[in-house]
Amino acid sequence: MTSFCLSDATSVTASANTSSSAPFPLDSRRSVPARLLGEPGPDEAGLLRLLQSAVRVPDHGKRVPFRFVRIAGPVRERMGEALAAIALRRDPGASQAVLDKERQRFCHAPVVVAVVAVLDPLDRQIPEQERLLSAGCTCFALLQAAQSMGFGASWLTGWPAYDPEVHALLGMSAHERVAGFVHIGTPTAEVPERDRPDPRALLTDLVL
Repeated sequence: MTSFCLSDATSVTASANTSSSAPFPLDSRRSVPARLLGEPGPDEAGLLRLLQSAVRVPDHGKRVPFRFVRIAGPVRERMGEALAAIALRRDPGASQAVLDKERQRFCHAPVVVAVVAVLDPLDRQIPEQERLLSAGCTCFALLQAAQSMGFGASWLTGWPAYDPEVHALLGMSAHERVAGFVHIGTPTAEVPERDRPDPRALLTDLVL
């Protein structure tokens, strides 16, 4: 984000006009496993509010290279049955336990949002990777928005994100990809913090 400083040292970027030393909200962000997400989830208005925040991502060229598919209600069970059938075709020897897991894949959280990256192959101005990264940013922004509203969320992929039959179920075109499935609901248990990398170990200075 570009910020311009005024003569009185006040930034025109509103979010920068603070002297608070409190931790950033992002410092408390953590993923909640899908199996630990239950009712209630966001309703229609709540989900639209989350998406309103999620679309505020870097988007070189203003391509809006993403869209959303909501998986909620009874369609979650139907999607699970479809996944089990596809999994059995992929592996005829799959165990009942494996198939049951596929049936439940989208049934834990009350709302799952498939974030679809829209990658126009005729776009020669903005590299595909930049558009894909923009779609990925919406996944992360949606996680943050969900936590800010009091929900838990998890960004997952797994084999369904890359399977052509699943893509067809989601109504995807040949030039679209699944950036992620964001599961959203109310945490049913406290999720412990995990170790995070030390940024000092990741930072180097360019020396020329």
